[in-house]
Amino acid sequence: MGAVRAAPLSLLSVWISLLLYCITYAVALDYKDALSKSIPLFRGAAFWKSAFRPTCHMESRLCDVDLVGGYYDAGDNVKFGLPMAFTTTLLAWSVIEFGSSMQDQLGNAKAAVRWGTDYLLKAATAKPNTLYVQIGEPSADHRCWERPEDMDTPRNVYKVSPQSPGSDVAAETAAALAASSIVFQDSDPSYSSKLLQIAKQVFEFADKYKGSYSDNLNSVVCPFYCSYSGYHDELLWGASWLHRASQDKMYMAYIYSNGQTLGADDSSNSFSWDDKHAGTRILLSKAFLLDKVQELQTYKSHADNFICSLVPGTSNYQAQYTPGGLLYKESESNLQYVTSTAFLLIAYAKYLSSSGAAAYCGNSAITTQKLISLAKSQVDYILGQNPSKLSFMVGFGNRYPQHVHHRGSSLPSVHAHPDSIPCNDGFQYLYSNMPNPNILVGAVLGGPDNRDEFSDDRNNYQQSEPATYINAPLVGALAFLASTSVH
Repeated sequence: MGAVRAAPLSLLSVWISLLLYCITYAVALDYKDALSKSIPLFRGAAFWKSAFRPTCHMESRLCDVDLVGGYYDAGDNVKFGLPMAFTTTLLAWSVIEFGSSMQDQLGNAKAAVRWGTDYLLKAATAKPNTLYVQIGEPSADHRCWERPEDMDTPRNVYKVSPQSPGSDVAAETAAALAASSIVFQDSDPSYSSKLLQIAKQVFEFADKYKGSYSDNLNSVVCPFYCSYSGYHDELLWGASWLHRASQDKMYMAYIYSNGQTLGADDSSNSFSWDDKHAGTRILLSKAFLLDKVQELQTYKSHADNFICSLVPGTSNYQAQYTPGGLLYKESESNLQYVTSTAFLLIAYAKYLSSSGAAAYCGNSAITTQKLISLAKSQVDYILGQNPSKLSFMVGFGNRYPQHVHHRGSSLPSVHAHPDSIPCNDGFQYLYSNMPNPNILVGAVLGGPDNRDEFSDDRNNYQQSEPATYINAPLVGALAFLASTSVH
């Protein structure tokens, strides 16, 4: 198993049949509208000074480096480097694969990528052999319910260094910068070159000073964004993106020499801010299928195994789905796994179709149409095609959650309530039964439980909290579906 077998149809025929399939089975969901809502969501997560947030803290005043910018991960007021870098990587990957389908949203998508990379560049270059990875005290922040304008919790700055390594967060930062360098290769070559140069430096730092940032910054990153999977997956992921961005054979040699040690054969079938194994298999399969890098043939087999684990009835099927058909992996923020998996299914379908190949589960071929259909079913569920007839993207459709676990959305805006709302005073809004006064348009929430039940309860953060890393892979999936569907 693992050999690439030629498909019976020509490459043109494969793409035509794929397009006709999507048109034939299109449902009345406006993917273009969902895309137009999903990308601007990142503006709401951006830590910047604007008319909407006129008094945001300026991080450069808190230490001797400029760390203004970046994204909040979810509904809190902390800048966590690991999920922020992953969000940026997935936004960049979405643009790389499906930017041509984004039409009038491409500029917004590239701006969202650049907002992330501008911050990551500063975090990586402020001081030699140092990467700044977090701003804010999460425990103190979570004891308050405050608007960003009113923050009075400590804004301590945390870093990794040779003495306190963090290969996981550093290698993910390298991946983000490398992937983004591809995004700007044509439109801004000098910026692209800078991104790739710093990506190489950060990866060298991650590989030279090995260790998990969770071990060295445990009290401030755990349990919020502990690196539960360790740092091996990020090193392999980072090297894979550097190879794709630079085509430098050095990174292929690194992958070939270290793949087994870094978990190439790991059986993990999830893809998230913490676990990069499945994403790496799909990414390296592209290099094998389209770039003919024969050393990566084994990753095609691993990618097929991942796909087979998701498709009911196949030899390696392991996934769990709700009665309504939603992929279900975790009780907390489950939709992060759904959007990331949908993206991988579509990206892999693209690579297979472009190379005239197929995925194999034992001796059975899984068509690209099957992969697209499964991904589409997951996106459709999120957008309202589910037992509750509820869209889990805020602002999309006729029914969507009203009690989002998000400080800026649930508290009155500074225009409606100019006076400061202190730490403890904000909890009245957290526990209120009133709908959020500020609609966080485009935010995709954590989602329903394994019985398709959803509690529209602001205090139930497991289901009602949005996150940038839920939206980022959905951007690519929506762009593809918008370009292949008729409304």
